[in-house]
Amino acid sequence: MSIFRQPEDKFARMTQTPIPTLVSTLAVPTIISMLITSLYNMADTFFVGQIGTSATAAVGVALPLMAIIQAIGFTFGQGSGNHISRLLGQQQRKEAEHMASVAFFSAFALGAVLGVLGTLWLDPLVDLLGATATSAGYTKDYARYILIGCPFMVSALVLNNQFRFQGNAVFGMVGIFSGAVVNIILDPIFIFVLDMDTGGAALATILSQFLSFCLLVGGTFHGDNLPLSLRAFRPTVERYSKIISGGLPSFWRQALASVATILLNVAGREFGGGDVAVAAMSIVSRITMFAGSALVGFGQGYQPVCGFNYGAKLYGRVREAFFFFFKVAAVGALILAALGFLFSPQLVAIFRRDDSEVIRIGATALRMQCVTFPLMAWFFPTSMTLQTTGLSLKASALAMCRQGLFFLPFILTLPRLWGIPGIQLSQPAADLCSFLVALPMGLGVLRDLRLAQEGLEAQKE
Repeated sequence: MSIFRQPEDKFARMTQTPIPTLVSTLAVPTIISMLITSLYNMADTFFVGQIGTSATAAVGVALPLMAIIQAIGFTFGQGSGNHISRLLGQQQRKEAEHMASVAFFSAFALGAVLGVLGTLWLDPLVDLLGATATSAGYTKDYARYILIGCPFMVSALVLNNQFRFQGNAVFGMVGIFSGAVVNIILDPIFIFVLDMDTGGAALATILSQFLSFCLLVGGTFHGDNLPLSLRAFRPTVERYSKIISGGLPSFWRQALASVATILLNVAGREFGGGDVAVAAMSIVSRITMFAGSALVGFGQGYQPVCGFNYGAKLYGRVREAFFFFFKVAAVGALILAALGFLFSPQLVAIFRRDDSEVIRIGATALRMQCVTFPLMAWFFPTSMTLQTTGLSLKASALAMCRQGLFFLPFILTLPRLWGIPGIQLSQPAADLCSFLVALPMGLGVLRDLRLAQEGLEAQKE
C-alpha cells in the first residue's frame, strides 16, 4: 500500500484496520528511527572512546545539553502531534495544519535562542554540566558545535514526531536514516583524519542533523502530510496552550533527564573517582538508551493509533491497542534484559576495551539496570496513553517520576552513603518506584476507557 494516501483513506485505515496489524505496521519505521538515532549517538561514544577516558567522559557530560535540546523538540513535536492526531481523528484537517506550522516555527526560533545563549556562556555552561578539569576542554569542543546546530536539531525532532502522529512515520524514518549514515561516515573522518577530537564528533552530528532537517521539511510537501507554511503560522494563546499541555510530559521527561545526568556526572566526579565513573555511566546510559529505544519506537507506532481512535471515540480499540503494546513490550524487554545481563562486560568493552576499571563499573551498573528494565513494559504504555489521550496532568506526574521525583533523591543520597555502588543503584531503584506509581495509573485509564465505551454502547441501544 502506498504511503501517498488521501486523508479520508488514512482515517479509514486508522480506525478500521485490525489493531495488531495497524500498530505493528506503524511501529516498524518508528522502531527503525529510534534504533538508528540511538545507534549514531552510540557511534559518537564509540569513536570518541578511542581518544581516551576523559574524552568519553566529555560526551557523557554533554548529554544533559542534548537532553535540553530534545526537551524543546519533544515538547513542541509531541505536544502538537498528540493534538494533531486527535484533530485528524475528528477530521479537522485545516486546524491540524495550523497546529503543525505554529509548533515547527516556534521550536526553530526557540532553538536558535538557546544556541546563541549557550555559545555566549559556554564556560559556565560546561562547568554546570558537571565537567571535570580533565574533560572540560573536550566538553567545550563538543558543546560548541552542538549549540550551532541547535535550531535544526530541535525542529527536526518536531517534524519527526508530527509525521509519526499523522500515521506517516516512514517520512521521519527516511530523514533519520539518511542523517545517521552521514554521521557514522563523518565521525572517523573528522575525529581522526582531521584531528578534531570531540569537536569532530559534534560537527558530524550537527551536519547529519541538518541533512535530516532538510529531508524532513521536504517530506511535509509530499503525500497527504500536513504542509508547513508561514501563512498557516497563526500563533494564538489557545494553540500554544494545547501544545504546551500536550507536550509537558515530554518536557518533564527530557528536562529531568538533563538534570539527572548532570547530578550523575557530579556524583561520578565527587564520589566515584572522576572521569572513570563518569565514562562508565555514560556508556551504560548509551546502551540502555539503545535498548529502551526499541520499546519507545514500538510505543510511537501505538500513539497515533491511540490518538486517532480516541478522537473518533473508538475507546474499545484504544484499550485493545494498549494491551497489544504491553504484551509485545513485555516479551521484548525480558529478552533485552537477559541479553544485557549476560553480556554486560562485553557490551561496555566495545566502547573502552583498554580501561578495565571502566568496564568493571559499567558492567555492574548495566546488570543492575537490566534487573528492573522489564518493568518499563508497563511504564511506557501507561505514560504514552495518558499523554496521547490528553490527560496531561497525570502524564506529567508520571513522566516526572523516573528521573525526577525518585531518581534525584537517590542520586543525591546513595553515592554519599555507598560511593560507586550508590551511583550504580540509583537508576534501578528509581525504575522500581516509578513502576509502582504507573501500575494503578495504567489500570485507572483502562477502566475509564472501558466505562466510556460502555456508555457509548448504552446510548446506541
